Amino acid sequence: MSIASEFKEFAMRGNVIDLAVGVVIGAAFGKIVSSLVDAVIMPVIGVLTGGVNFSSLAVTLATSPKGEPVLLKYGVFIQSLVDFLIIAFVIFAAVRVINKLVKPHPAPAAPPAPTKTETLLTEIRDLLAKS
Repeated sequence: MSIASEFKEFAMRGNVIDLAVGVVIGAAFGKIVSSLVDAVIMPVIGVLTGGVNFSSLAVTLATSPKGEPVLLKYGVFIQSLVDFLIIAFVIFAAVRVINKLVKPHPAPAAPPAPTKTETLLTEIRDLLAKS
């Protein structure tokens, strides 16, 4: 089997295709959520916190030889953390809704217990087999 045919077999497996679709949809979903956070949620949080713009929060560590400040941009980290929390919550909510929509498969019914007559006939059969 050649390398090309092995690769084709690998790439055409259902799991690989599903993974590729998931990655593409995940990237698009990430852009949507980032837009939601940047354009809708963070301005509201900024108003609630007195007009603080998180992405501009930074601490000056030093000055470069060119005279430019070297910044520790912790505001960008806060922004990313908020993005992550919102994405995690949205995914949790989506999975929860999907789980409610999917009908659970009913457990197979247990066979009914033998009646008293069947139990007595089984005992008689077993006694006859012994003798």
